[in-house]
Amino acid sequence: MSTIDVHTHYVPRSWPDLSAAAGPGEDWPWPRLESERDVTIMIRSTEFRRIEANCWDAETRLADMDADGVDVQVVSPTPVFFSYTRPGDQALKVARIFNDLALEICAPAPDRFWPLCQVPLQDPDLACAELDRCLAAGHLGVEIGNHVGDRDLDDAGIVTFLQHCARVGAPVLVHPWDMPSSPRLNRWMAQWLTGMPAESHLSILALVLGGVFDQVPESLRICFAHGGGSFPFWVGRMDNAWHRRPDLVGTSEYPPSHYLDRFSVDTVVFAEPALRLLVDTVGVDRVMLGSDYPYPLGERPVGQLVRGAPFLTEPARAQLLGGNAARFLGRPVTVG
Repeated sequence: MSTIDVHTHYVPRSWPDLSAAAGPGEDWPWPRLESERDVTIMIRSTEFRRIEANCWDAETRLADMDADGVDVQVVSPTPVFFSYTRPGDQALKVARIFNDLALEICAPAPDRFWPLCQVPLQDPDLACAELDRCLAAGHLGVEIGNHVGDRDLDDAGIVTFLQHCARVGAPVLVHPWDMPSSPRLNRWMAQWLTGMPAESHLSILALVLGGVFDQVPESLRICFAHGGGSFPFWVGRMDNAWHRRPDLVGTSEYPPSHYLDRFSVDTVVFAEPALRLLVDTVGVDRVMLGSDYPYPLGERPVGQLVRGAPFLTEPARAQLLGGNAARFLGRPVTVG
């Protein structure tokens, strides 16, 4: 039984000065690293996140994987680098820098690190071209943010990109990012504890009620990180609204529950009742192990929730730990 963690992140140990490489950043400053004491990602003078060697060092990651019984990590960008607020040509330059660095990070163990690329999603032509370049270079698929400013996943340009992903067979991981800020959300990590689940919920709803799943082929493989946010809990409410207020609720051909087999979710939900809800809602073949490694709010040991869930049969447990991911990613595991 192979274990595949579909939701992990990387940060390079260093990167070029993005202002020089991609353009000045007065309005939207580029992320940079400071290393006076801890290694810290900074935005202007504000600390975004402190990081450690497990973000970039293959030996550290492999040791953690072995300790947790993980065969493969799917290694994705950290969303702060997406650069969706920038002109497309600048975001493309940044994407190329980080995509190439991701390959370097994964190179020491290519059978155990499977990289996903990032793309300038605000420009569908550039996004499709960068995806193609990365697939040819060794990336397995792509991670995207769940929105570009006020454009959600039913935006025509983003739909064009998703159609391209389906056409070239690239799996897509959707990660919530750029959560709203307000005095009510800027305490207790509320942006992450309430805003992040809401972002995923809203963007799955956009795929459904925006009619995207009626437009893109069923061959599109798309997974939502963090368990799909709050969406699984509210399918009944959304169906009720679709039936009772069709004048207001979306343009989808069918109610939301009809589309539950069109996307997957990861297991980053931390509690057995939530995991059971995911399995009951989207199906046992649509839930894949994820951890959010190496960040502090991730699961460690990776997979402990799935391994310890008494409601799962052993065949179902094997599906969640690796079988579903191998099928979703279109790549067999050859570790050992």
